[in-house]
Amino acid sequence: MVLEKINHANDIKKIPKEELPVLAQEIRSFLIEKLSATGGHLASNLGVIELTMALHLTLTLPADKIIWDVGHQSYTHKILTGRRDGFDSLRKLGGLSGFPKREESPCDVFDTGHSSTSISAALGIARARDLAGEDYHVAAVIGDGSFTGGMVYEALNNASQMKTNFIIILNDNGMSISENVGGFSSYLSSLRTNEAYTSLKKAAEDVLRHSGGGESAIRRIRGMKNNLKSILLPGAFFEELGIKYFGPIDGYNLDRCVTVFQNAQKVEGPVIVHVLTKKGKGYEPAERMPARFHGTGPFKIDTGLPARKKAKADWSDIFSTVMCKEGKRTPNLCAVTAAMPDGTGLKRFRGMYPDRFFDVGIAEAHAVTFSAGLAVGGMIPVFAVYSSFLQRGFDQIVHDVCLQNLHVIFAIDRGGLVGADGETHQGIFDLSYLSMIPNMTVVAPKNKWELADLLKWAIRKAESPVAIRYPRGSAFDGLEEFRAPVRYGEWEILYDESDICLLATGSMVQTALEVRARLKKEGANCTLINCRFIKPLDEAVLREAAGSHNLLVTMEENVLAGGFGSLVLECLNQFGEDVPVECVALPDAYIEAGSVELLKAETALDAESIYKRIRTRMIGLYA
Repeated sequence: MVLEKINHANDIKKIPKEELPVLAQEIRSFLIEKLSATGGHLASNLGVIELTMALHLTLTLPADKIIWDVGHQSYTHKILTGRRDGFDSLRKLGGLSGFPKREESPCDVFDTGHSSTSISAALGIARARDLAGEDYHVAAVIGDGSFTGGMVYEALNNASQMKTNFIIILNDNGMSISENVGGFSSYLSSLRTNEAYTSLKKAAEDVLRHSGGGESAIRRIRGMKNNLKSILLPGAFFEELGIKYFGPIDGYNLDRCVTVFQNAQKVEGPVIVHVLTKKGKGYEPAERMPARFHGTGPFKIDTGLPARKKAKADWSDIFSTVMCKEGKRTPNLCAVTAAMPDGTGLKRFRGMYPDRFFDVGIAEAHAVTFSAGLAVGGMIPVFAVYSSFLQRGFDQIVHDVCLQNLHVIFAIDRGGLVGADGETHQGIFDLSYLSMIPNMTVVAPKNKWELADLLKWAIRKAESPVAIRYPRGSAFDGLEEFRAPVRYGEWEILYDESDICLLATGSMVQTALEVRARLKKEGANCTLINCRFIKPLDEAVLREAAGSHNLLVTMEENVLAGGFGSLVLECLNQFGEDVPVECVALPDAYIEAGSVELLKAETALDAESIYKRIRTRMIGLYA
């Protein structure tokens, strides 16, 4: 196998040219085989195999630097830098990361995971190179979907001013996770099909060169190229910024990619190379359903079907169902997503109420302020977003929504640990950064019925900002018998006893049930309260619990700093309540990739660890 010759960075340069197409096919087969067992980002990686090979053929790593936007498409890069053997542990605890990771290899120069950051990072690295008097190439690989993020245009504007040498590879497959939307997508679509400038320029040069004395005329033609491009070539948008444009080129023509990348390295100043690719290239199920194979679980290679059937509805499914029903009842209800209609569960709402559905692209900050505008105009906007991506709109939440106390609902999916995507995707900070904002109400459901009840309450009853936070995966369907009506700021007492009081939020209510069962086996009296309102706290219930129990235990799937436990401690201190409190939360750290179950055990957030912690604390209290 040709692939077996690749064991270190730059080994691809030793492969005979005639064997490179074989290498590409072997990498494609390798990725399909490995990801069918582990899951991962398949479609995006299949699309950039030849593009990545061309970069590695023209650059020398780790001296030269490649920055991958988002980074979920860097699997071939990892293979070509000697990490092929790590793919059996891909996205597992202690295994190969699904994204670039500096501590994993010197060939990964910038940790990524969120969109639209690569041009800014590459420009900074290139400028640092210049200041240090060093000489190496810098390339940013960014998808067209990431160009819907405003940070890209801030970076392009800055790059045009700095004139620093670096290369931007625009990987254009017409997709982000779902199909791209917006003006820039339409712009690129016209650019892909516009051959007028390239064809005319080549034909004119050929005619003049063969007519005798044509070189001087060619030079004059080249002197007129800016005017010509502005008429015929949409790529002039980049050139007007002072960024040299090459393309579009076929991302599967390896020789062409190598030639253009080599030419781009010779240009003074920033360069953009527009490469056309296809998400899922070479695997028919992924080509046909690229969104489903963006981030896939294990699957059957022959059919592309999931290896395991989904056991029951997940949280996003419940959210989707309620949104569709409420859309009929509430004619001014709108849904907003940042390029994730499938992942957030809004695909059905889009089909039923297309005029009230808005996909704004990968632009979370804009999505927040756009939602604020909808609210000012009399609509009830629900912005459905993953927790880790909402971080990108923090200033807009503070300044544009909460300062004006607008009725915007944030449906925060993937709150808490999300597992295999690792540090950049864990939604473990939202309770902290949302609870600190005035006018914001923060709630978390204990089960699927409560998600429905809280969402209906937020739509029908609330008049100010509401954040509803729920986890990834199958929705908990226990405690069906406990369905107290939602009233602003009120907790739900599930079991009222004495001695130990478990104050659990959201997903941790299910864990608290297990902890309570273990304590009950030892004869302990244990109260369990569903603290579905994180902000505001139910101060009356909290003070009563403090006065009637020997130990309070707060439980949250969020970092300790600034989270639910911190809010409880502040409240008790304010009222002078003197009761021991054990705060169970995630540590002050970024949590790596792994299954949620393993990560909970590693961070002592599982039922067994919490049970032991409570026992130790109680022994200390009675010693």
